[in-house]
Amino acid sequence: MQALRERLLSLQDKKYQKFHSDLCPGTTNIIGIRIPVLRQLASEIVRQGEYPDYLQQALQKPFHYSEEATLCGMVLGLLKIDFIKLLEYLKLFVPRIDNWAVCDVTCSSLKAFRKNQQQGRRFLQHYLASHNEYELRFAVVMLMNYYNDDAYIDDTLKELNAVRHEGYYVKMAVAWALSLCFIKQRDKTMTLLQNNALDDFTYNKALQKCRESFRVSDEDKALLQSMKRK
Repeated sequence: MQALRERLLSLQDKKYQKFHSDLCPGTTNIIGIRIPVLRQLASEIVRQGEYPDYLQQALQKPFHYSEEATLCGMVLGLLKIDFIKLLEYLKLFVPRIDNWAVCDVTCSSLKAFRKNQQQGRRFLQHYLASHNEYELRFAVVMLMNYYNDDAYIDDTLKELNAVRHEGYYVKMAVAWALSLCFIKQRDKTMTLLQNNALDDFTYNKALQKCRESFRVSDEDKALLQSMKRK
């Protein structure tokens, strides 16, 4: 792992480090490596068959650098292995997520959930009940990415409506998820927005994110604006 860490450090882009650090206030362990570069390295690890040894070492202890966590999430997303084994790896990985960027990049990488929705959804229930800000954000972003289709939208909206956490990154994730649900499932999401148990911040942010989308009609944007809580 030391050799890998040295390689990561050699890929540093100092301008990107400042940019990324500004987006993740409070995160002080960012090297500054652009996402395409990390994806290339993750592909190399998987392609060369190095991932079993890599994961055994990477998941033994907390990540020293944020990019180490992001790289691990990318590797997990690339694996073509039994889904149950993937979930076992995720049980070790998810508690180690410590910022929104690692969370979201990992979630977008886990496309195996599309073909294993039922098992995946059962797995996510534990994190939906978590009091940890980033574990809960992980569950919310996963619902947004993989469970807004006709088969799951009703349950997803109920679960988003039931999220209770004071963490900023949970609230923003719920707002973001609802805006994507509105785009994918307009009528059902509108019904929820018109009658929900969301706190004012999350609710108003959800309306704002809906209005910011070019995929929402001008008529709906005007209606959503009128629904804002004062």
